[in-house]
Amino acid sequence: MTSPKITAIVHTYNAEKHLDRVLSALKDFDEILVVDMESTDSTHEICRRHGVRLIIKPRGEHRIPEAYRDFGLRAAANDWVLAVDADEIVPDALRRYLYDEITRDPSPRAILIPIKNYFMGRWMRCYYPDYILRFFNREGAHWPYEIHSRPSHRGPEVKIPRNRTDLAFIHLANESVGQTIAKMNNYTDREARRREATYRPWRLITDPPFRFFKTYVLKGGFREGWPGFIHAVHDAIYRFVCLAKIEESHRDTTITD
Repeated sequence: MTSPKITAIVHTYNAEKHLDRVLSALKDFDEILVVDMESTDSTHEICRRHGVRLIIKPRGEHRIPEAYRDFGLRAAANDWVLAVDADEIVPDALRRYLYDEITRDPSPRAILIPIKNYFMGRWMRCYYPDYILRFFNREGAHWPYEIHSRPSHRGPEVKIPRNRTDLAFIHLANESVGQTIAKMNNYTDREARRREATYRPWRLITDPPFRFFKTYVLKGGFREGWPGFIHAVHDAIYRFVCLAKIEESHRDTTITD
């Protein structure tokens, strides 16, 4: 019986900063497929150096990798796929774990993977395990074009135990305060559209402080020192901006004499 094979799919746009490390960590998968949104930096050169399969798609108005995640699923050569962002490292222990799992009988159809997120140089344990669904069998799967969307798939899914920190994605972004604020406007535009159906005006008052309380107190952000406090405030502001945009869209903002 032929052993199951895995395609690692990486979505890129001007991803030269971390891409060499990301692709090096994926070298032992059966296929590495890079779906690129017309990068203008050295992304294509790095891909050629690693000998990966590179598909370049028009970027157009797209600003998020979800634009071509579903395309990547259809283009993969193997049934099992692992979706990786261009700033995420896949530990070799995770690779071995995934191959072991899909050779079991019966095997899960999808595996949720924990991720280590960093901010101001610190691993933010208050966000761990922050499970993401990135590994699954692509048969019957679909990835919606929505920010932070989750793919749909057939069959049961399992979670990697949260105490297996050696199997977690390593998120290299380590964004500064300025970078997180710069991304906020684009992200909240899309988040607002996704949340509009459940919007209520009173949530402008209740949601932001609860978001801070949840991050800083319930999830233990206070243990992360000032980076934890700053990120909890950022979370609250993010939620407020998202809700404020929905409220604005419901109003007639025309100025009349």
